[in-house]
Amino acid sequence: MAITLDGSNLTTTGVINSSTVQNSTSGTNIDFTGIPSGTKRITVIFSSVTTSSTSLPLIQLGTSAGITSSGYSTGSSKLVDATAVAVTSGSAGFQIYKNVGAQTIIGAFRICNITGNNWVCEGVWGSTSSTVVVGNTFGSIGLASALTSVRITTTNGTDTFSSGTLNILYE
Repeated sequence: MAITLDGSNLTTTGVINSSTVQNSTSGTNIDFTGIPSGTKRITVIFSSVTTSSTSLPLIQLGTSAGITSSGYSTGSSKLVDATAVAVTSGSAGFQIYKNVGAQTIIGAFRICNITGNNWVCEGVWGSTSSTVVVGNTFGSIGLASALTSVRITTTNGTDTFSSGTLNILYE
């Protein structure tokens, strides 16, 4: 954190704020709202998160008009047991290319403001469920207006969350 005194104003920068941890034990969406204007970076943290079936988890950004569910340029890869590499791409959100089934996800995804309402995402995650899997996620999106929320959901929108916790940090 930097503290600056410019005559009569004392300003701090680099303060990291934490939202309230949310249990990911039910429902199809987990929303973090009330992200203040001027936010430049958001970190989405998954801790032992699982879903009910095979649909890929997604991170979507929202504005005052609602959640943006299209227009992303995103990709994700996974390495399964050091033997199989797979990649996928999409446009509905920053996706997490997990292995099949109800796999546990542990990881962090940084979403950074590049300029105006344009955002980029990069993240690394892993799982030690029945099969060891590691992966990465990357992408970008230009929003129609200022970012105000983050949603975690799945590509089919119907798989439910069954365990773990999620949180965001923003600055």
